[in-house]
Order: sequence, then C-alpha cells, then structure tokens
Amino acid sequence: MTARTRARTRARTAVASALLAALVAGPLAGAAVAVQPGAGSSVAAASAGGVPADGGPDVAALEKALVGIPDGDVSAALVRVGGRGRWTGTAGVRDLRTGAPALEHARFRAGSTTKVVTAALVLQLVAEGRVELDAPVTRYLPGLLPDSFTEPPTVRHLLTYTSGLKPGANLGSTTEEMYPNRFRTLSPRRVVATAVAKGPAFTPGERQKYQNIDYTVLGLLIEKVTDDRYEDQADVRIFRPLGMRHTGFPAGPDPRIHGPHHRAYTDIGGRTTDVTEWNMSDRWAAGNMISTTADLERFLVALFRGRVVPRPLLDQMLDVPDVEGDASYGMAWERFVLDDGTEIWGKTGSRPGYHTVLAATRDLSRTVVYSVNAKSAREDGFPLVARFALPAFNR
Repeated sequence: MTARTRARTRARTAVASALLAALVAGPLAGAAVAVQPGAGSSVAAASAGGVPADGGPDVAALEKALVGIPDGDVSAALVRVGGRGRWTGTAGVRDLRTGAPALEHARFRAGSTTKVVTAALVLQLVAEGRVELDAPVTRYLPGLLPDSFTEPPTVRHLLTYTSGLKPGANLGSTTEEMYPNRFRTLSPRRVVATAVAKGPAFTPGERQKYQNIDYTVLGLLIEKVTDDRYEDQADVRIFRPLGMRHTGFPAGPDPRIHGPHHRAYTDIGGRTTDVTEWNMSDRWAAGNMISTTADLERFLVALFRGRVVPRPLLDQMLDVPDVEGDASYGMAWERFVLDDGTEIWGKTGSRPGYHTVLAATRDLSRTVVYSVNAKSAREDGFPLVARFALPAFNR
C-alpha cells in the first residue's frame, strides 16, 4: 500500500471508528403513515456454525442494533453475517400499517450494489478476450462520444469511476424532487446521451468521482458486445449459475417488487410516505437490481472465491487506482481499513426507503450482507453501515 493510499484511508477509518463507537454504545405508494416507534416490532436472531470465542463477530452489538426497530427511521432490518461463525438477524415490520413482522427472505431494491454485478459481467468479457480493459470505450460503442472528447475513457476508467464523464439527465436530485416523477420513464440511453453532450469533466484517469453514469455506459457496452439484453446476460452468466433464484430486474418501467417484500418509507413534506412502488429503470446497470440477502451473500462468496471472475482479474477489481486526490474505489468495490488494520471491501446501495450493504474481508473470514428499510436510506449512509455492518468486523 502506497503512502498516498494510506492517507486516503485514514479519514474513512476515523469516521468508521467514531460512528461505530457512538452507535454501538450508545400499502399504496404515496399514502401517509402514522409511525409509532417500536409498535409491532419483532426481533429474531440466530447463530450457527459454532461462533468461535476468538475471532467471531460482535454478536452483542449486532443484536443491540436490532433492538427497538421500528424506531422512527428504520422500519425493518435483515442482517446476514458469515465467515468464521455465522449470525443472522431479522427485526421490525414489513408494513407499518399492519405491523406484520419482517420477513427474513424478503426481496428489496439493492440499489448500487448492482454495480458489482455489472463490473463482474465486464470482467467476464475481458476473460473471454471480447473486451480489453485499457481499450477506449469507443472501440465497443462507436459514435458514443462527441468531438469534445479528445481523449476517450477506457473500459478500466469506467469501471474505476475515473472516466471524466459528467452526470446525465435525472428526474430530481433529492427524494422529494424525484417523488412526483416516480412513475415516469427516463431511458438509460437518454441519460448517457445527455451526459456525453456536456463534454468531459476532467481528463480520464486524472481523479476518481463516484457516479452512476460510468456503469450505465458499461451496461450499454455489455449489450453491444454480447448482442443481448443486459438483464439477460446478468441472469445467464451470474444469477442462474449461482442459484440466485430471487434476484433479477424489473420488467422495463414496472414499479413493483414482485414476491414477498417489505414496504419502504421516507419523509416527504414532513410526512412518513410509502415509496415502495417506484420506476427506477433509469438506474438500470448502475442500480436497478432486486434481490435478497441470501442471494447477495451467495454472490459475494462466489466472487471472492474466484468463481465469478478469474482471480487475476479479481485482483484488479480489488485495486484502488493511484490518482490525484482521494480515491477509495476499485472496480465497483470500496476499500475500508479499520483501526486494527482489517481491510474490508464493501459496496452500498440506496434507493428511497432501501439501504443495502455487501462487505467482506478478502479472505472471507468475515462477510456481511444487510438490507435495511430506512427513511434515511438516501442520506449519508455511514450511520447505517456503522450500526448494522461494522459490528460484524468488531472482534
């Protein structure tokens, strides 16, 4: 690890430690809902596999994180911890109106954890010799960029958020702005067209800026190279081979989550509002996946074992580029280092009312996947990470 990389991780480490200490210690869409924190709450937790006395997760902190849900922000939480010792926890309600208990295998909007699937698909194409990481994206998507791009980004630049592309059109920058447009359709191709029309923000590879547009372009690349729909490639290459039977994408603009799921809520105009039904097709390859914690855990473990992409490419996936300024992302994954030196690779995903995390040590000695229904899901997600994920790594 270079001096620059060490410096980049210190701030994130300090924030993680401070939040962990503070937080562990201490249905019709659009309908307003009266919230009574704690009402109808249920908590179920289980350990299996013989959690070791030395090196297991902090079960007390994990259990404490679930107490009191629903609590005014979080209405339901599903947590799965694996590695050396296993722990699962389910808390809260699936519907604030009925108070019905949360479902351990509920489906949910997985948000930007979709990007890890997209990155894996691209790396599979690299392994097959159909895509080159350091080739310009215009080799695969000719005509994508206007003349203002004198230096087109490479596939690697897109994967590592260093492309220099500007964001495209959106239906609002805040949940309150997006809410009236939640059933409108903004196609990914339109998003990309409006982004590239703005010209570059910076020279590719110069610095890192996390954003959706890079992975939306990668979705188009996957479709062009395979002559197939992105969703179908995800299904035949990853979901089906790994037995992820409850993971997939909505059919076009379908705003519903099919199968058992929890209602999602956020505050709109000062009222707790049901935001479960939402057309998120514009997020597509960057954030439109629906899944379960069991399926995402299966994917996480298979990926880190080298069963999804070859290990040499996995090494590149988990490598932070050396660029100007702060950088903490490899290809989709973000790197965290705790006070004790534990290195964690994680990915968050947030949609209105849904917050998701995948995280693991490289050797899989500890994994955690969670889905939390929280009104704060699209705000700074680190308090949720500190509450529901970091205790898994606190040994």
